[in-house]
Amino acid sequence: MRDKVYLGLVHYPVYNKKSEVVCTSVTNFDIHDISRTCKTYDVKGYHIIVPLDAQKQLTERILGYWKEGFGADHNKDREEAFTTTYATESIEKAMEEIEKVEGKRPKIITTSAKIYPNSISYENLSKEIFEDDDVYLLLFGTGWGLTEEIMEQSTHILEPIRGKARYNHLSVRSAVSIILDRLLGEN
Repeated sequence: MRDKVYLGLVHYPVYNKKSEVVCTSVTNFDIHDISRTCKTYDVKGYHIIVPLDAQKQLTERILGYWKEGFGADHNKDREEAFTTTYATESIEKAMEEIEKVEGKRPKIITTSAKIYPNSISYENLSKEIFEDDDVYLLLFGTGWGLTEEIMEQSTHILEPIRGKARYNHLSVRSAVSIILDRLLGEN
């Protein structure tokens, strides 16, 4: 069912451009824009996955401002968008929190600019989401993408987003919007 879809923006473990495993920085744009997109497509929860205390605290401070602080009174639309956004220290912790709510562990769906043996089309995953009763956690990588270890834990890997040009390096905010629309949009 559509009401059992969660999203995770992974800041660790991801690759940098040298293929080293790193923790990337949280950006204010990703917090705001992806929260708004998740609320628009009725995603049940958006986990910003970052293990570094300083970055987790910064994320929680930004969320608090819009959920409970001046921002909540000033901009009710933004407050509403953040009601299901959380700072979480790991993918495993996000999965545990989802399992507490749903009563079962989510299937992990990852995204990549590459094709894998367990790649799935948007059409087929959308049909699966709408027809079964499983819980889904869509993971998006920052930096230069999710590590191979995370990819190997995936039930499915979504096929790449392809434009008409050879250039293929969308911002994660853009990729989230396109993918959520393809999976959960009206059509």
